[in-house]
Amino acid sequence: MAMTAEVYFVDGARTPFGRAGEKGMYWGTRADDLVVKATVGLLERNPNLPKDAIDDVAIAATTQQGDQGLTLGRTAAILAGLPKSVPGFAIDRMCAGGMTSVTTMASAIGFGAYDVALAGGVEHMGRHPMGLDADPNPRFLTEKMVAQDALFMGNTAERIHDRFPSLTKERSDFYGMRSQQKVEAAYQAGKIQPDLVSVAIQSTAGWGLATEDEGRRPATTMEGLATLKTPFRPHGRVTAGNSSPLTDGATMSLIASGEAVEKYGLTPKMRLVNFAFAGVEPEVMGLGPVPSTEKALRKAGLAIDDIGLFELNEAFSVQVLSFLDHFGIDDDDPRVNLWGGAIAIGHPLAASGPRLMMQLARQFAEHPEVRYGLTAMCVGLGQGGSVIWENPNWNGKA
Repeated sequence: MAMTAEVYFVDGARTPFGRAGEKGMYWGTRADDLVVKATVGLLERNPNLPKDAIDDVAIAATTQQGDQGLTLGRTAAILAGLPKSVPGFAIDRMCAGGMTSVTTMASAIGFGAYDVALAGGVEHMGRHPMGLDADPNPRFLTEKMVAQDALFMGNTAERIHDRFPSLTKERSDFYGMRSQQKVEAAYQAGKIQPDLVSVAIQSTAGWGLATEDEGRRPATTMEGLATLKTPFRPHGRVTAGNSSPLTDGATMSLIASGEAVEKYGLTPKMRLVNFAFAGVEPEVMGLGPVPSTEKALRKAGLAIDDIGLFELNEAFSVQVLSFLDHFGIDDDDPRVNLWGGAIAIGHPLAASGPRLMMQLARQFAEHPEVRYGLTAMCVGLGQGGSVIWENPNWNGKA
């Protein structure tokens, strides 16, 4: 008989996100070591939890090779000092990998098979660029299943601009600028730092310590954005200023049942209400969060107006704007990405989902008047993922 245990997001921690490539702070750091740092940091913050109580470890990565391969959930668990009795596995849903780690572990807890699990993701896009050594089946093109440029995310963003003329470059640039400003304001107010785990880094200059996200550009202006190149199309609309940068980083979250929360004296930050994944045409993969959100809301018996806080992954400005337009939400609505997003912080593919959850959880604590929040993201090859959360601090007032 299927059981339906309450499922909670207890806590989350992450490494600072670094610029991908030789000039990035993690160029000399292994991907699995980033996962270990996030895992150890998270467990140190939750000393009441016996390590042997963890039922499983799910870690996502999009490009599973080298130091980002070898069944990461198991190898990272061993490297992080978890008992050998704790199993683990690797998972891949491209950009929504970490989100899928969370929903997969949550499903096992909801069913009653697990009580406590770790779920996270990592992407070292400097060492393992997206699609490196991939061999797409030739049928995709010969049978015209997918347009050739659908495998390049920037081209799919340009196609959304094509499809919706109201989504102008100026709107995308303004959204990108606001993301930078909001992240900087959040840093100045100390909102982001509590969930960051410092990482020792090595470069030609010697040893250092990564303590903050590296790619932020708080001085961004509309004038500056207007001059940027459009690499995916001549006279296009997608630029480095309205897109998430290539990024390295790792995230980890602690998911538990209501019984486990009580047993180990844990303080949950969010309760999982429902989640959904949905597919769309790969050529416009950025539209994926629209059907996945509609599906999640329908399953939860909620409407979009019930959502008081949104954490939407900013793969591209136009992807978020298409979501907002569909649901009739203003571009600068204060409920949406209150502390900015991936355009400033970065989007290390499989790691991003739990980052959205961490930021939503922090905002829940500050907004007891909000009952429900949403974390959502688009996914390469035409998918969307959405998770609806309930605020345990909700005071019952609208």
